[in-house]
Amino acid sequence: MAIAENLRGPAVGRPSATDARRYWLQARRNQLTPYLFIAPNMALFSVFVFFPLLYAFYISLREWSLIDTPRYVGLENYARLAHDGLFWQSLSNTAVYSIATVPMSLAIGLVLALALNRDLFGRTILRSVFFLPVVISNVATAVIAAWLFNDNYGVINTLLQQVGIGPVAWLSSPRWALFSLIVTSLWVRVGFCMVVYLAALQSISPTYYDAAQMDGASRWQQFRFVTWPLLRPATFLLLILGVIHSFQVFDLIYVMTGGGPGFSTTMIVQYIYQAAFVGSEMGYASAMGMVLFVMILIFTLLQWRVNRRVEDVA
Repeated sequence: MAIAENLRGPAVGRPSATDARRYWLQARRNQLTPYLFIAPNMALFSVFVFFPLLYAFYISLREWSLIDTPRYVGLENYARLAHDGLFWQSLSNTAVYSIATVPMSLAIGLVLALALNRDLFGRTILRSVFFLPVVISNVATAVIAAWLFNDNYGVINTLLQQVGIGPVAWLSSPRWALFSLIVTSLWVRVGFCMVVYLAALQSISPTYYDAAQMDGASRWQQFRFVTWPLLRPATFLLLILGVIHSFQVFDLIYVMTGGGPGFSTTMIVQYIYQAAFVGSEMGYASAMGMVLFVMILIFTLLQWRVNRRVEDVA
C-alpha cells in the first residue's frame, strides 16, 4: 500500500471556497480595469455631450422662451423648418462655404506640406508662420481680417488703389462678403492641414520611393502611386474635420460681418443662435440643432463607409 501511494504521488485536492472566490474576484477585476481607465472620459462625454444632446431633442419637441414653462408641441418645430426660407438660405450659405473652403484648404495644405517636407532654408520658420493662425483665437483673427478687408481704410483696398483699382466693398457687399470670409477661413485652416499632411508624409518609409525609383517611376508617378494612396487616412481625417468645422463656424462670421449684409453670410449655427438668444425660440433652435447634428452624422458615416471600401479594394 505504501509503495502504491508513493507511486501515485500526493493527492490533488479540489480548490477551497475561499480560493474559488479569490479567483472569481481577480477575473472580475481584470475585466473591470479597462473600464475604470475610460470612466473619467466617459463621464465627461456623458455630462457635456450625451446628456445635452438628449436634452436638446427634448426641448426641440417643445415651445420654450427660457422664461415660461415649456409646452409640448410635438414635431411642429421640425415641420416649421420645411417652410422657413431663412433656414434654407442659411443652409445654402453653409454648403457654399463648406464646398469652397474644405477642398481648397486640403489642396493648399498638401502643396505646402510637400514643399516644406524638403531640405529648405528656414523651413522651420515657414512652418511656424503658416501654422500661427491655427493657434490664434478666431476672434483675434476675425478682427485682423476685418481690418484688412475694411471698405474705407483697409490694407487691401489701399494696395488696390495704388495700382489703379477702385475700392472694393469686401464686407458690405453680398457679392464679396462671403468671398472675404472664405479667404479668411483658408488662412486659418491651411496651417492645420499642412501640419497633418507633414506628419503623414514623414511617416512614409523611404523604401517605397527607392523601389519606385528602381522601377523607373517619375516624380509624378511616385506621388500618384505611392504618396497619395498612403495619404488617404490623413485626407479622410481632414475632410471630416473640415466639414464639421465649416458647419459649426460662428465666431469668425459673427465678428467680421455679423451675418450680413442682409442674410448673405448667415450660416446655420448663427441662425440657430439668433433663433435661440435673439428670438427666444429655444424649441425651434433646438430643432435646427438636431437637424444639423443628423446631417453631420450622416456625412461622417457615408465618408467612413466610402473610405473603408476604398481601403478594402486597395
